[in-house]
Amino acid sequence: MNESTIKIRLMKADDFDAVVGIDEKVLKASRPAYYEMKFEKLFKSKDYLPTSLVAEEADGTVVGFVMGELYMGEYGIFQEEATLDTIGVDPDYQLKGIGEQLIDEFTDHLKALGVQKINTLVDRNDSKLMHFFNANQFNPSKTIINLERSL
Repeated sequence: MNESTIKIRLMKADDFDAVVGIDEKVLKASRPAYYEMKFEKLFKSKDYLPTSLVAEEADGTVVGFVMGELYMGEYGIFQEEATLDTIGVDPDYQLKGIGEQLIDEFTDHLKALGVQKINTLVDRNDSKLMHFFNANQFNPSKTIINLERSL
């Protein structure tokens, strides 16, 4: 397998099981309810444009995905900012450039839709993910401060 055999395409509803499976392999926990909500919004809401992508082998095996949202808003006017909320690459395919390929295609797709900024959240203690996003030109936001209150 090399990068040239991987094809990036828009996510389809049929990709649900593959996405849940990859996420479970990465996190070592199953989150089907989370993805049911994400897929519901992605494929049944008219308020969001399709922005989620999958990476697949030539034989159609899904090996990675990136999910984000571009809200259409009132009167069909969409925001100039999108969110990237979930990314996953099958552990057997990690460190082969697939995550970078997904990010590149994701940003190109959003640029073509007029998006000027992508926001995402990362746990500051997740050094691997922080490194991945920094390597893909994501920087700490200058305008958003995430505040929390423990109870």
